[in-house]
Amino acid sequence: MTEALRRTELPLPVIRRGKVRDVYAVGDDRVLLVATDRVSAFDVVMHEAIPHKGAVLTQLTAWWLGQLDGRLAHHLLSADADAIVREVPELAPHRALLAGRAMLCVRTDVFPVECVVRGYLSGSAWKEYAAAGTLAGEPLPAGLRESDRFDPPRFSPATKAEEGHDENITPAQVAALLGAETAAELERLARIVYGAGRDLAAERGIIIADTKFEFGARDGRILLIDEVLTPDSSRFWPADGYEPGRSQPSFDKQPLRDWLDAERRAGRWNGEAPPPTLPPEVVQATSLRYLEAYRRLTGSALAVAST
Repeated sequence: MTEALRRTELPLPVIRRGKVRDVYAVGDDRVLLVATDRVSAFDVVMHEAIPHKGAVLTQLTAWWLGQLDGRLAHHLLSADADAIVREVPELAPHRALLAGRAMLCVRTDVFPVECVVRGYLSGSAWKEYAAAGTLAGEPLPAGLRESDRFDPPRFSPATKAEEGHDENITPAQVAALLGAETAAELERLARIVYGAGRDLAAERGIIIADTKFEFGARDGRILLIDEVLTPDSSRFWPADGYEPGRSQPSFDKQPLRDWLDAERRAGRWNGEAPPPTLPPEVVQATSLRYLEAYRRLTGSALAVAST
């Protein structure tokens, strides 16, 4: 296993450090997004990092944006390390660190909502429905099962939270926050991306159960930003094992969540920070799950997986 990267220190102003990404300012109009290998589960960031995770998130996002070219505008300028160094020469000594995990992007004014599209009833939506028959407080049809398909998919926005859980809200609440015209356009764009991703993934035997997008505004245009259709922002299920009425296996950090669940049930972890130390086999299994998602979707192995 390649050594994992937990944190970056680059000669640029730091805008923020998220759960996974370190975001740097490049002048006034661009940003550099560097995906580390940090991993969180149950809203707790682990001490250990997952090899190749940041590269999977970055390269899969760049691949999806390539598939979406011509359908909507996005913020990516380049995910090529050499091109980034040419644009930002002070990064030349850090070229190896940037390779495969950095994106130079247009800087935008970010809309303060997660644009979630749900094709299936799962995750927080299933928990709320099972308890109250609702999603973001609005009634859903009776008799739905866990993992049932929504037809058509549901636009199910959420508030953005740097820490803790995002909170599901209604489209009407987004309209009240951003204005009806902007809210309608965000929903339209989110549905375009989800529909394109769902159809392409289906050809590769993967169900995209749900996903979340972020958008920002620049010079009067709305741009798709941040990560797109990755195992961190989406729920990927193998189509050949899909069976409604239960939870589904997924191509993400499921090995990590399963192990942490067992630790909680055994009383060895209370579900809060600090997290327990992860065994090497859990780290490796989680890394392999991310790599498999990339391979299944793109049809090729991750470029840096063997380095």
